Amino acid sequence: MPDANSPSAAPNPHLAPYQARGLKGRILSGVQPTGNLHLGNYLGAIRNFARLQSDYECLYCVVDMHAITVWQDPKELGAQTREIAAAFLAAGVDGAKNAIFSQSAVPEHAQLAWIFNCVARVGWMNRMTQFKEKAGKDRENASLGLYAYPALMAADILIYKATHVPVGEDQKQHLELTRDIAIKFNNDYNAPDFFPVTEPLIFGAATRVMSLRDGTKKMSKSDPSDYSRINLTDDADAIAQKIRRAKTDPHPMPETAADAEKRPDADNLLGIYAALADRAKDEVIREFAGKQFSEFKAALTELAVAKLGPIGAEMQRLMKDPGHVDSVLRAGAEKARTVAGPILADVYKTVGFLKP
Repeated sequence: MPDANSPSAAPNPHLAPYQARGLKGRILSGVQPTGNLHLGNYLGAIRNFARLQSDYECLYCVVDMHAITVWQDPKELGAQTREIAAAFLAAGVDGAKNAIFSQSAVPEHAQLAWIFNCVARVGWMNRMTQFKEKAGKDRENASLGLYAYPALMAADILIYKATHVPVGEDQKQHLELTRDIAIKFNNDYNAPDFFPVTEPLIFGAATRVMSLRDGTKKMSKSDPSDYSRINLTDDADAIAQKIRRAKTDPHPMPETAADAEKRPDADNLLGIYAALADRAKDEVIREFAGKQFSEFKAALTELAVAKLGPIGAEMQRLMKDPGHVDSVLRAGAEKARTVAGPILADVYKTVGFLKP
Protein backbone atom coordinates (compact mmCIF):
# COMPACT_ATOMS: atom_id res chain seq x y z
CA MET A 1 0.00 0.00 0.00
CA PRO A 2 1.50 3.37 -0.95
CA ASP A 3 2.23 5.95 1.71
CA ALA A 4 0.14 9.06 1.06
CA ASN A 5 3.05 11.14 2.36
CA SER A 6 5.32 9.85 -0.40
CA PRO A 7 6.02 12.16 -3.35
CA SER A 8 5.53 9.18 -5.66
CA ALA A 9 1.87 8.74 -4.65
CA ALA A 10 -0.51 9.24 -7.60
CA PRO A 11 -2.40 12.58 -7.64
CA ASN A 12 -5.82 12.37 -5.99
CA PRO A 13 -8.45 14.45 -7.81
CA HIS A 14 -10.51 14.66 -4.61
CA LEU A 15 -7.80 16.72 -2.90
CA ALA A 16 -8.24 19.96 -4.86
CA PRO A 17 -11.08 21.44 -2.73
CA TYR A 18 -9.04 20.94 0.44
CA GLN A 19 -5.81 22.25 -1.03
CA ALA A 20 -7.68 25.41 -2.04
CA ARG A 21 -8.41 25.91 1.67
CA GLY A 22 -4.83 25.21 2.72
CA LEU A 23 -5.65 21.69 3.92
CA LYS A 24 -4.23 18.32 2.94
CA GLY A 25 -7.56 16.46 2.73
CA ARG A 26 -10.37 14.96 4.81
CA ILE A 27 -9.86 12.36 7.54
CA LEU A 28 -12.30 9.89 9.07
CA SER A 29 -11.21 7.83 12.03
CA GLY A 30 -13.05 6.01 14.78
CA VAL A 31 -12.67 4.22 18.10
CA GLN A 32 -14.91 1.48 19.51
CA PRO A 33 -16.73 2.27 22.77
CA THR A 34 -15.77 -0.84 24.66
CA GLY A 35 -14.51 0.82 27.84
CA ASN A 36 -11.19 1.10 29.70
CA LEU A 37 -9.21 3.24 27.27
CA HIS A 38 -5.53 2.71 27.94
CA LEU A 39 -2.10 4.00 26.99
CA GLY A 40 -2.03 1.89 23.83
CA ASN A 41 -5.25 3.49 22.57
CA TYR A 42 -3.83 6.93 23.30
CA LEU A 43 -0.43 6.48 21.65
CA GLY A 44 -1.79 4.43 18.76
CA ALA A 45 -4.68 6.69 17.78
CA ILE A 46 -6.18 9.34 20.04
CA ARG A 47 -3.20 11.65 20.47
CA ASN A 48 -2.81 11.80 16.69
CA PHE A 49 -6.39 13.04 16.33
CA ALA A 50 -5.48 16.39 17.88
CA ARG A 51 -2.28 16.62 15.85
CA LEU A 52 -4.10 16.16 12.55
CA GLN A 53 -6.78 18.79 13.02
CA SER A 54 -4.72 21.74 11.84
CA ASP A 55 -3.85 20.11 8.50
CA TYR A 56 -7.02 18.17 7.65
CA GLU A 57 -10.78 18.45 7.81
CA CYS A 58 -11.45 15.84 10.50
CA LEU A 59 -14.40 13.65 11.42
CA TYR A 60 -13.94 11.52 14.53
CA CYS A 61 -16.46 8.80 15.15
CA VAL A 62 -17.34 6.64 18.16
CA VAL A 63 -18.14 3.43 16.30
CA ASP A 64 -20.94 2.04 18.45
CA MET A 65 -22.40 0.07 15.52
CA HIS A 66 -19.12 -1.82 15.18
CA ALA A 67 -19.10 -2.44 18.93
CA ILE A 68 -22.34 -4.47 18.84
CA THR A 69 -20.91 -7.01 16.37
CA VAL A 70 -20.21 -8.75 19.68
CA TRP A 71 -22.78 -8.39 22.46
CA GLN A 72 -22.56 -5.21 24.57
CA ASP A 73 -24.44 -4.45 27.75
CA PRO A 74 -26.95 -1.75 26.71
CA LYS A 75 -26.66 -0.14 30.14
CA GLU A 76 -22.93 0.38 29.60
CA LEU A 77 -22.73 1.19 25.89
CA GLY A 78 -23.97 4.78 26.23
CA ALA A 79 -21.57 5.57 29.06
CA GLN A 80 -18.69 4.03 27.13
CA THR A 81 -19.59 6.10 24.08
CA ARG A 82 -19.39 9.25 26.19
CA GLU A 83 -16.06 8.08 27.60
CA ILE A 84 -14.55 7.88 24.10
CA ALA A 85 -15.89 11.32 23.21
CA ALA A 86 -14.47 12.65 26.49
CA ALA A 87 -11.10 11.15 25.61
CA PHE A 88 -11.11 12.89 22.23
CA LEU A 89 -11.85 16.21 23.89
CA ALA A 90 -9.36 15.68 26.73
CA ALA A 91 -6.61 14.83 24.25
CA GLY A 92 -7.10 18.19 22.56
CA VAL A 93 -9.56 17.58 19.74
CA ASP A 94 -11.59 20.75 19.14
CA GLY A 95 -15.24 19.72 19.15
CA ALA A 96 -16.29 23.04 17.59
CA LYS A 97 -13.87 22.73 14.68
CA ASN A 98 -14.21 18.99 14.04
CA ALA A 99 -17.14 16.60 14.00
CA ILE A 100 -17.14 14.29 17.03
CA PHE A 101 -20.14 11.98 16.86
CA SER A 102 -21.45 8.48 17.39
CA GLN A 103 -21.73 6.29 14.30
CA SER A 104 -25.35 5.29 15.01
CA ALA A 105 -26.43 8.95 14.99
CA VAL A 106 -25.59 9.21 11.29
CA PRO A 107 -27.83 6.62 9.55
CA GLU A 108 -26.08 7.21 6.22
CA HIS A 109 -23.30 4.90 7.46
CA ALA A 110 -25.63 1.91 7.58
CA GLN A 111 -27.42 2.88 4.36
CA LEU A 112 -24.19 2.98 2.38
CA ALA A 113 -22.97 -0.20 4.09
CA TRP A 114 -25.86 -2.16 2.56
CA ILE A 115 -24.88 -1.01 -0.92
CA PHE A 116 -21.29 -2.00 -0.18
CA ASN A 117 -22.51 -5.41 0.99
CA CYS A 118 -23.75 -5.80 -2.56
CA VAL A 119 -20.49 -4.52 -4.09
CA ALA A 120 -18.00 -6.46 -1.95
CA ARG A 121 -17.34 -10.10 -2.78
CA VAL A 122 -17.60 -13.01 -0.34
CA GLY A 123 -14.05 -14.01 -1.22
CA TRP A 124 -12.82 -10.60 -0.06
CA MET A 125 -14.57 -11.03 3.28
CA ASN A 126 -13.19 -14.53 3.71
CA ARG A 127 -9.67 -13.10 3.61
CA MET A 128 -10.26 -10.71 6.52
CA THR A 129 -7.96 -11.95 9.28
CA GLN A 130 -9.64 -10.01 12.10
CA PHE A 131 -12.86 -11.97 11.64
CA LYS A 132 -10.93 -15.21 11.94
CA GLU A 133 -9.21 -13.96 15.10
CA LYS A 134 -12.34 -12.60 16.77
CA ALA A 135 -14.65 -15.45 15.81
CA GLY A 136 -12.11 -18.08 16.83
CA LYS A 137 -12.91 -21.74 16.25
CA ASP A 138 -16.66 -21.34 16.69
CA ARG A 139 -17.26 -19.28 13.55
CA GLU A 140 -20.75 -20.68 13.02
CA ASN A 141 -21.89 -18.85 16.16
CA ALA A 142 -20.31 -15.51 15.20
CA SER A 143 -22.72 -12.75 14.21
CA LEU A 144 -23.31 -11.85 10.59
CA GLY A 145 -22.35 -8.31 11.60
CA LEU A 146 -18.91 -9.46 12.72
CA TYR A 147 -18.40 -11.12 9.34
CA ALA A 148 -19.66 -8.18 7.28
CA TYR A 149 -18.38 -5.27 9.37
CA PRO A 150 -15.46 -4.48 7.01
CA ALA A 151 -18.11 -3.29 4.51
CA LEU A 152 -19.50 -0.99 7.22
CA MET A 153 -15.97 0.24 7.90
CA ALA A 154 -15.63 1.06 4.20
CA ALA A 155 -18.95 2.92 4.40
CA ASP A 156 -17.72 4.86 7.45
CA ILE A 157 -14.86 6.18 5.34
CA LEU A 158 -16.50 6.65 1.97
CA ILE A 159 -19.80 8.19 3.11
CA TYR A 160 -17.60 11.28 3.66
CA LYS A 161 -15.35 10.61 0.65
CA ALA A 162 -12.46 10.73 3.11
CA THR A 163 -9.16 11.17 1.30
CA HIS A 164 -7.02 9.82 4.13
CA VAL A 165 -7.35 7.42 7.05
CA PRO A 166 -4.78 7.00 9.85
CA VAL A 167 -3.89 3.31 9.95
CA GLY A 168 -2.03 0.95 12.22
CA GLU A 169 -0.83 -2.53 11.38
CA ASP A 170 -4.18 -4.11 12.31
CA GLN A 171 -6.18 -1.83 10.00
CA LYS A 172 -4.18 -1.98 6.78
CA GLN A 173 -6.17 -4.93 5.44
CA HIS A 174 -9.47 -3.13 6.03
CA LEU A 175 -8.25 -0.04 4.20
CA GLU A 176 -7.21 -2.24 1.29
CA LEU A 177 -10.77 -3.58 1.21
CA THR A 178 -12.15 -0.02 1.30
CA ARG A 179 -10.01 0.85 -1.68
CA ASP A 180 -11.15 -2.30 -3.53
CA ILE A 181 -14.82 -1.47 -2.86
CA ALA A 182 -14.35 2.12 -4.05
CA ILE A 183 -12.69 0.99 -7.28
CA LYS A 184 -15.32 -1.69 -7.95
CA PHE A 185 -18.21 0.70 -7.29
CA ASN A 186 -16.68 3.29 -9.62
CA ASN A 187 -16.19 0.65 -12.32
CA ASP A 188 -19.55 -1.13 -11.87
CA TYR A 189 -21.50 2.11 -12.20
CA ASN A 190 -19.29 3.74 -14.81
CA ALA A 191 -18.59 6.58 -12.41
CA PRO A 192 -14.85 7.27 -12.58
CA ASP A 193 -13.51 8.92 -9.44
CA PHE A 194 -16.94 8.92 -7.75
CA PHE A 195 -15.34 7.57 -4.59
CA PRO A 196 -11.73 8.43 -3.78
CA VAL A 197 -9.23 5.62 -3.45
CA THR A 198 -8.53 6.55 0.16
CA GLU A 199 -4.87 6.80 1.12
CA PRO A 200 -3.31 5.57 4.36
CA LEU A 201 -1.83 8.11 6.71
CA ILE A 202 1.23 6.55 8.26
CA PHE A 203 3.06 8.05 11.22
CA GLY A 204 6.50 6.54 10.79
CA ALA A 205 7.44 3.71 13.14
CA ALA A 206 4.32 2.36 14.82
CA THR A 207 4.04 2.58 18.59
CA ARG A 208 3.05 -0.92 19.64
CA VAL A 209 2.39 -0.80 23.37
CA MET A 210 2.70 -4.11 25.17
CA SER A 211 1.47 -5.32 28.54
CA LEU A 212 3.29 -4.02 31.62
CA ARG A 213 3.15 -7.57 33.00
CA ASP A 214 4.32 -9.37 29.84
CA GLY A 215 6.29 -7.57 27.14
CA THR A 216 5.37 -10.21 24.56
CA LYS A 217 1.62 -9.51 24.73
CA LYS A 218 -0.23 -6.43 23.47
CA MET A 219 -1.63 -4.08 26.12
CA SER A 220 -5.33 -4.91 26.33
CA LYS A 221 -8.40 -3.79 28.24
CA SER A 222 -9.47 -7.44 28.43
CA ASP A 223 -6.42 -8.49 30.46
CA PRO A 224 -7.70 -9.52 33.93
CA SER A 225 -4.85 -7.66 35.64
CA ASP A 226 -5.32 -3.91 35.85
CA TYR A 227 -1.57 -3.70 36.42
CA SER A 228 -1.01 -4.82 32.82
CA ARG A 229 -2.07 -1.41 31.47
CA ILE A 230 -2.17 2.29 32.22
CA ASN A 231 -5.76 3.47 31.86
CA LEU A 232 -6.31 7.00 30.59
CA THR A 233 -8.39 7.72 33.69
CA ASP A 234 -5.65 6.58 36.12
CA ASP A 235 -4.47 9.24 38.54
CA ALA A 236 -0.81 10.02 39.27
CA ASP A 237 -0.58 7.50 42.13
CA ALA A 238 -2.00 4.68 40.01
CA ILE A 239 0.34 5.47 37.11
CA ALA A 240 3.35 5.50 39.45
CA GLN A 241 2.36 2.23 41.12
CA LYS A 242 1.84 0.45 37.80
CA ILE A 243 5.19 1.57 36.40
CA ARG A 244 6.96 0.55 39.62
CA ARG A 245 5.40 -2.91 39.36
CA ALA A 246 5.98 -3.26 35.61
CA LYS A 247 7.87 -6.45 34.79
CA THR A 248 11.59 -6.10 34.16
CA ASP A 249 14.60 -8.42 34.11
CA PRO A 250 17.61 -8.59 36.46
CA HIS A 251 20.03 -6.79 34.12
CA PRO A 252 20.81 -3.08 33.79
CA MET A 253 19.12 -1.09 31.04
CA PRO A 254 20.00 -2.22 27.48
CA GLU A 255 22.91 -0.45 25.83
CA THR A 256 21.91 -1.00 22.20
CA ALA A 257 18.72 -1.43 20.18
CA ALA A 258 19.78 -4.98 19.36
CA ASP A 259 20.11 -5.75 23.07
CA ALA A 260 16.72 -4.18 23.78
CA GLU A 261 15.01 -6.31 21.12
CA LYS A 262 16.12 -9.44 22.97
CA ARG A 263 14.52 -8.17 26.20
CA PRO A 264 10.81 -7.54 25.48
CA ASP A 265 9.90 -6.07 28.87
CA ALA A 266 12.71 -3.52 28.77
CA ASP A 267 12.06 -2.82 25.09
CA ASN A 268 8.39 -2.10 25.80
CA LEU A 269 9.13 0.41 28.56
CA LEU A 270 11.75 2.13 26.39
CA GLY A 271 9.22 2.36 23.57
CA ILE A 272 6.62 3.88 25.89
CA TYR A 273 9.12 6.47 27.12
CA ALA A 274 10.17 7.36 23.58
CA ALA A 275 6.57 7.72 22.41
CA LEU A 276 5.52 9.89 25.37
CA ALA A 277 8.62 12.06 24.97
CA ASP A 278 8.32 12.24 21.15
CA ARG A 279 11.89 11.04 20.84
CA ALA A 280 13.59 8.30 18.86
CA LYS A 281 13.90 5.07 20.84
CA ASP A 282 17.60 4.80 19.97
CA GLU A 283 18.14 8.18 21.61
CA VAL A 284 16.36 7.03 24.78
CA ILE A 285 18.38 3.81 24.83
CA ARG A 286 21.62 5.82 24.71
CA GLU A 287 20.46 8.09 27.55
CA PHE A 288 19.68 5.24 29.92
CA ALA A 289 22.23 2.67 28.73
CA GLY A 290 23.64 0.63 31.61
CA LYS A 291 21.60 2.41 34.28
CA GLN A 292 19.46 0.61 36.83
CA PHE A 293 15.81 -0.02 36.09
CA SER A 294 14.84 1.88 39.23
CA GLU A 295 16.37 5.08 37.83
CA PHE A 296 14.71 4.58 34.46
CA LYS A 297 11.31 3.81 36.01
CA ALA A 298 11.49 6.99 38.09
CA ALA A 299 12.08 9.01 34.92
CA LEU A 300 9.30 7.16 33.07
CA THR A 301 6.88 7.74 35.95
CA GLU A 302 7.59 11.47 35.99
CA LEU A 303 7.09 11.68 32.21
CA ALA A 304 3.91 9.57 32.16
CA VAL A 305 2.29 11.53 34.98
CA ALA A 306 3.15 14.83 33.27
CA LYS A 307 1.73 13.70 29.92
CA LEU A 308 -1.23 11.57 30.97
CA GLY A 309 -2.28 13.13 34.27
CA PRO A 310 -3.97 16.22 32.75
CA ILE A 311 -5.76 14.06 30.15
CA GLY A 312 -7.09 11.71 32.80
CA ALA A 313 -8.22 14.60 34.99
CA GLU A 314 -10.02 16.28 32.10
CA MET A 315 -11.67 13.00 31.11
CA GLN A 316 -12.94 12.54 34.65
CA ARG A 317 -14.31 16.10 34.66
CA LEU A 318 -16.07 15.63 31.32
CA MET A 319 -17.55 12.28 32.30
CA LYS A 320 -19.21 14.01 35.28
CA ASP A 321 -20.91 16.36 32.80
CA PRO A 322 -22.70 13.98 30.39
CA GLY A 323 -24.98 16.76 29.18
CA HIS A 324 -22.02 18.65 27.74
CA VAL A 325 -20.56 15.54 26.10
CA ASP A 326 -23.95 14.70 24.60
CA SER A 327 -24.23 18.22 23.18
CA VAL A 328 -20.85 17.81 21.49
CA LEU A 329 -21.97 14.48 20.02
CA ARG A 330 -25.26 15.95 18.77
CA ALA A 331 -23.54 18.91 17.13
CA GLY A 332 -20.97 16.58 15.59
CA ALA A 333 -23.66 14.30 14.18
CA GLU A 334 -25.45 17.26 12.60
CA LYS A 335 -22.19 18.40 11.04
CA ALA A 336 -21.44 14.89 9.80
CA ARG A 337 -24.89 14.48 8.26
CA THR A 338 -24.50 17.70 6.26
CA VAL A 339 -21.55 15.99 4.56
CA ALA A 340 -22.93 12.44 4.38
CA GLY A 341 -26.47 13.26 3.21
CA PRO A 342 -25.63 14.74 -0.22
CA ILE A 343 -23.06 12.00 -0.88
CA LEU A 344 -25.62 9.28 -0.11
CA ALA A 345 -28.15 11.02 -2.38
CA ASP A 346 -25.59 10.93 -5.19
CA VAL A 347 -24.91 7.24 -4.49
CA TYR A 348 -28.61 6.42 -4.66
CA LYS A 349 -28.94 8.29 -7.96
CA THR A 350 -25.88 6.49 -9.34
CA VAL A 351 -27.22 3.08 -8.29
CA GLY A 352 -30.63 3.84 -9.78
CA PHE A 353 -32.80 4.20 -6.69
CA LEU A 354 -35.82 6.43 -7.18
CA LYS A 355 -35.77 9.68 -5.25
CA PRO A 356 -38.29 9.46 -2.39
